[in-house]
Amino acid sequence: MLSGKRIILGVTGGIAAYKAAYLLREFQKAGAEVRVTMTPSATRFIGSDTFASLSGHEVAVEIFPDEGQSDDWTRHIYWGEWADLFVIAPCTANTLAKITHGISDNMLTSTVLAARCPILICPTMDGEMYESPSVSKNLTELEQKGYHILEPASGYLASGLEGKGRLPETEDILRSASDIIGNMEGPLEGKKVLVTAGPTREYLDPVRFISNPSSGKMGIAMAEAARDLGAEVILIHGPLSVAAPDDLRRVPVTSAAQMFDAVKEYQDADIVIMSAAVADFTPSEVHEHKVKKSESGSEIRLKRTQDILKWLGENKKEEQILIGFAMETENLLRNARTKLDEKNADYIIANSLNDQDSGFGSDLNKVHLLSKTSDEQFKATKKDLGRILLNKIFRNRY
Repeated sequence: MLSGKRIILGVTGGIAAYKAAYLLREFQKAGAEVRVTMTPSATRFIGSDTFASLSGHEVAVEIFPDEGQSDDWTRHIYWGEWADLFVIAPCTANTLAKITHGISDNMLTSTVLAARCPILICPTMDGEMYESPSVSKNLTELEQKGYHILEPASGYLASGLEGKGRLPETEDILRSASDIIGNMEGPLEGKKVLVTAGPTREYLDPVRFISNPSSGKMGIAMAEAARDLGAEVILIHGPLSVAAPDDLRRVPVTSAAQMFDAVKEYQDADIVIMSAAVADFTPSEVHEHKVKKSESGSEIRLKRTQDILKWLGENKKEEQILIGFAMETENLLRNARTKLDEKNADYIIANSLNDQDSGFGSDLNKVHLLSKTSDEQFKATKKDLGRILLNKIFRNRY
């Protein structure tokens, strides 16, 4: 159940914090991607560098990071959109109380408020603390609010006494996490999503073609995000520079005409995401054999390709959601809004080639999500953006 899932592991300031390193490893062995957020007091028991090394991601501790760390103080928002499950293990009485009452004075508690996924809390403390009326009341209130609580184990405690308050065994936490995820139904469950990705190639002869540097990364990220949200996904793609997931229904094409034919075949999809970089022009004449230098002229005659996004907008079925992409080098928002209106799209995801770490081939992207009534800006890896954008679009629809 955990394979391919995204998990935030929250670590608070108890002696059992060191066990979270083993828990992280077991999540990874189960196939999950894990990111870690710690309370400042947790770092007194185990260093954040340990979790950064094991997870391959920077650990989030302070809302306003120290110099030299990521300056993205809104990281809790993105992580909250990114995750499938948030596991807090160990969770001290202090953090338990903060979560109960909505206090967000560090990155972990802020991420709790921003999370759009189930939250599993593993309360871990001395036995007398666990049995106290305040902790019991907080646990009851959190369960009533929909949080998942895994009761602590009994045994020898850090105080030297025996009682109930130990962090549950790793396999028990994994089992509980799997049960929660196994019972989840994604917001796109039962929906069919069509995604286009990558470039097209318009051949002049058997060895030469007109194309663009699109890698297909953003389109694949959108397809994976739709899949992870429960949708049935059809990925129509041109020649990709990166590997496409094996667990998606893939329709490989080469030219804009072939992509148009494939899109028409699946136009009944509930959601269409046109992220492919489709050529606007194709040669008027395609030569059967390689054109020799001695035979070629100085001109190539071109004709327009089918505007697939416009055709989809003109033939959009009732309740269908149409999402287009716009990449510009100037007047980004003005051109994107014109595209939104002219193509009858519900959303346009727009980015500029002039922005650093954005555009063709980059692992990062900075985009505007435009609708007829809103404009929101996001910056993250393309892999994360797929999840962030689809969560933003469909959170209130399904």
